[in-house]
Amino acid sequence: MQFADRLNKVETSAIRELFKLLGKPGIISFAGGFPDSALFDVDGIRAAVNQALGEEPGGALQYGATEGYQPLREQLAAFMASKGAKDLAPENLIVTTGSQQALDLLGKTLISPGDKVIVEGPTFLATIQCFRLYGAELISAPIDADGVQTGALEQLIAEHKPKFVYLIPTFGNPSGATLSLARRKQVLEMAVKHQTLIVEDDPYGDLYFGDAPPPSLLNLSANVPGSRDLLVHCGSLSKVLSPGLRVGWMVAPAELLAKATMCKQFSDAHTSTFAQATAAQYLKAGRMPATLAKVRAVYAERAQAMGDALRKELGDAIEFVQPQGGLFVWARLTGAGGKVADGNVFAKRSIDEGVAFVPGTPFFCAQPDHATLRLSFATADVDKIREGAARLARAL
Repeated sequence: MQFADRLNKVETSAIRELFKLLGKPGIISFAGGFPDSALFDVDGIRAAVNQALGEEPGGALQYGATEGYQPLREQLAAFMASKGAKDLAPENLIVTTGSQQALDLLGKTLISPGDKVIVEGPTFLATIQCFRLYGAELISAPIDADGVQTGALEQLIAEHKPKFVYLIPTFGNPSGATLSLARRKQVLEMAVKHQTLIVEDDPYGDLYFGDAPPPSLLNLSANVPGSRDLLVHCGSLSKVLSPGLRVGWMVAPAELLAKATMCKQFSDAHTSTFAQATAAQYLKAGRMPATLAKVRAVYAERAQAMGDALRKELGDAIEFVQPQGGLFVWARLTGAGGKVADGNVFAKRSIDEGVAFVPGTPFFCAQPDHATLRLSFATADVDKIREGAARLARAL
């Protein structure tokens, strides 16, 4: 078959390929980026389903507006307002099929072949694949424990004049890094100064373990005149409620939302109205705060257990910043004591020892750091985390 030329720019997800190796009995997986299904609020979701079918079955089961089911748009606007998003109306957002569809819509509406887009190094793997599919030339901005380095980012913006900048400011995937408050303000200020669109992807911001992270760029934009018109915010219920619902949303300037809605009409007409009605009823019932409290506590315990186990079992052969939220530990092999220093080699040896993780190289759009790796603590209990770390030590 003669496939589209754009497919030459992308490869199958390294993570999906890794999953093919996980059928081995007894393997402990730190590879996935998904929440623990044991933590889903099944009773609350079941009640929301029944409420949706009882109150407005036609709305839940019929075709719907491409922009989204209006009761859900209202609940999402209220949910965002409760977290500090000022003056956000339901009309300021559209519902997407997961926040990943929002990224695809951005690719469709903004990227022409050869356009430059700045992303963090490292960043979400699907973002790299999606934007490359539409012909973007990706530019990597360096990060540290406090998120993207804003001095370097501004230099890259001035040099490359990108179509937009894509960031995961809070508990990034894979880095786990959180952009500091000072840097968040700098990002918004440089957006205005350089008239550059900023895309804030925020699927993990509610999964904090201690103090809440700094306000989102969306929340802070009220304090930086002109920045709201240069900001896109992508949110999702996948990591906090259920990925199976495939409910996300995108807040954006009206002109961009209109174009994204048009493109969404062409792709799926609308996100499942049944899923949207269920999510709307769930949010309306007020169960989200208790659900978030539960998952935060569990993930905090597992994150601490993984950090402790890695330090105990691998010692100075590995370095990482203890995560304060999200789902991941982003680590780097040091090669100390002659141990393995390449994440790809380590991944293969770890599979042989019965434990899996994702090597870090696929998360870089350029100049990958081969010593890096991503480990998820979300779906393994504390005992499995400790056993998995012991297996990792044997693989070194």
